[in-house]
Amino acid sequence: MKRFRALACAALLLLAGVGPVFAVRPDEMLPDPAQEARARTLSKELRCMVCQNQSIDDSDAPLARDLRLLVRERIKAGDSDDQVLGFLVSRYGEFVLMRPTWHGTNWILWLSPFLVLAVGGVGLVFAYRRRRAPAAAAPLSADEERRLHELLDGPEPRDGAGRNVTNV
Repeated sequence: MKRFRALACAALLLLAGVGPVFAVRPDEMLPDPAQEARARTLSKELRCMVCQNQSIDDSDAPLARDLRLLVRERIKAGDSDDQVLGFLVSRYGEFVLMRPTWHGTNWILWLSPFLVLAVGGVGLVFAYRRRRAPAAAAPLSADEERRLHELLDGPEPRDGAGRNVTNV
């Protein structure tokens, strides 16, 4: 039974790793190796609009295949890498880029992780300092001191007639 489980786990791991290997089909590839290398590099920089967390080079979605073919057509037509990316950004917006550019409101996306870490760090410093320093007690008024001494010393012992018995 253990051997069967081990084989099943091994087969599952193999199948999980094989999926992205077959994303780019042989019929999509360009005959020129230099152009194919450019196409693969560009495909890794473009987001699959269906999967959204995969590049079109890794995705099996039909739209990713169409985008890979479009990239290869543009490269065959003689477009530069920037022209290919610009064409796809004009059609799909900057979301198609796996790494957004540093202009417009995208700087918020780039800086927000560091801002969150800084705010969290400052919060931790304040919490640590606040926890370490004991709160200073306010001074007691004369009435409070008198009452405190009465409570701590306790009432003086008296006899049944109300006389102080300590001096007897």
